[in-house]
Amino acid sequence: MKLFLNHLDSPLGAMLLVTDADQVVRALDFADHGARLHRGLREHYGDVTLAEAPAPAGIAGALARYFDGEWEALDALRTATAGSMLQRRVWAALRRIPAGTTTTYGRLARELGFDDPRAAIVIGAANGANPIAIIVPCHRVIASNGDLKGYAWGLHRKRWLLEHEKAMTVKEQEPEPQTAMLPGF
Repeated sequence: MKLFLNHLDSPLGAMLLVTDADQVVRALDFADHGARLHRGLREHYGDVTLAEAPAPAGIAGALARYFDGEWEALDALRTATAGSMLQRRVWAALRRIPAGTTTTYGRLARELGFDDPRAAIVIGAANGANPIAIIVPCHRVIASNGDLKGYAWGLHRKRWLLEHEKAMTVKEQEPEPQTAMLPGF
């Protein structure tokens, strides 16, 4: 299978975009996770030939608009992924989570028809295997207690994305303790 590797800049670091001949997104990863990208491509597609190419203008433009605050800019992008039937169901469900909102692993499991509370673990594993960062918004899934749990590309990026989408507020930093100044010091 021949795919095209594109390099993009983002506020979160350099990104690697993989598209097919029809300009469908097959993978989107951060450059500092390039090994994960290549491993995923081999697992999903077997023998892959990656050709360097400029990023398709429509995809690059949509990502730029997203980072500029137009969160719905990614909604129209076409994606295609290989993976198990469950993974593809989870990834499709992730695309239905609106920007500016979050859901939990348990809620997502119930929406997919799972009654067993332990299904959240399976859903979390499928979520973590997502090969398309940001466009397939696995960052919008959080723990039931509100904690940010797991993100293949780092919790600092998950927090940034959720703050960018106004799905969570920036935590105020605690003020530095003030020391009493003695006269003459």
